[in-house]
Amino acid sequence: MATRIPALLAPPIGFAHRGARAHARENTLEAFALAHRMGATGIETDAWLTADGEVVLHHDPRVGRLPTRSSLRIPGRRIARVPRARLPAHIPTLGEYYQHCGTALHVSIDVKNAAAFDRVIAVARERGAAERLWLCHPDADVLQAWRSTAPEVRLVHSTRLGRLPRGPERHAADLVAAGIDAVNFHREDWNGGLTTLYHRFGVHAFGWDAQQTRHIAELVDVGIDAVYSDHVDRMTATLARFFEDAHD
Repeated sequence: MATRIPALLAPPIGFAHRGARAHARENTLEAFALAHRMGATGIETDAWLTADGEVVLHHDPRVGRLPTRSSLRIPGRRIARVPRARLPAHIPTLGEYYQHCGTALHVSIDVKNAAAFDRVIAVARERGAAERLWLCHPDADVLQAWRSTAPEVRLVHSTRLGRLPRGPERHAADLVAAGIDAVNFHREDWNGGLTTLYHRFGVHAFGWDAQQTRHIAELVDVGIDAVYSDHVDRMTATLARFFEDAHD
C-alpha cells in the first residue's frame, strides 16, 4: 500500500506521546526506553523549569496532589517553585533522558514554561542532540523569538485549524516568514488538500492524538510527516506496513 499524498518525511516520524504512555507510566525513563525498544523513532514529552534551573519532563505544572477527607484534591506545588531534589524520583531531567536513552531518536518537547527554553537548548547542545530536537509551542510569536537563538533546532506551532483567523494559506506563509518548521494539528483537522498546502510552503505537517490504527493510517495516507500516539505498538506496526508495502 503506497501513500496517496507524498510527505516531506517518508517514513514519518513516529513520536511516542509522553513515552510509551499506553504501556508504562508516562514521562518516565522506563516509558521512554520502552518506546525506543518498541520501534518509536521519536519521543514526545513536556518540559518545565524547576526552582533551581533544571529542566524536568512532566506533563502537569504541579506535583504532589494529595487527597483530602472530603475526597477533593489539594493541588500540589508548582514545579517552578520546587528544587529538583524535592521532586518525585520518577520525574526525570532532560539530561537524564539523554544519558539513559541516548540521542538517536527525534525528541518533541512541549515547552510549557517559556523560561525553560534556554536550558533545554543548552542540554541538547551538550549532548549533540539539538538537530533532532523539535520544540513545540501554541504561540507562533514565541517560536519566532526563539528562532535566532537556536537556528539548529526545529520549531513546531501546535494549534488547531479552527484557531487560524486568516486561514491555513496565510498561516503557512507566516510560519515560513517566522522560520517555523512545522505545524501540529489534531488528527481530525488534516486532509490531503491541507497537507499539500503546507508542503507547498515547505512546512512539515504533524498530527497528534492518533490512537487507533485507522487514525494512523489515515494520517499517513494524506501525507503526514509525523504522528503522535500513546500506542507505540499500533503506530510502529502501521508505519512499517505502509512503507514496506510502498517498497515492494
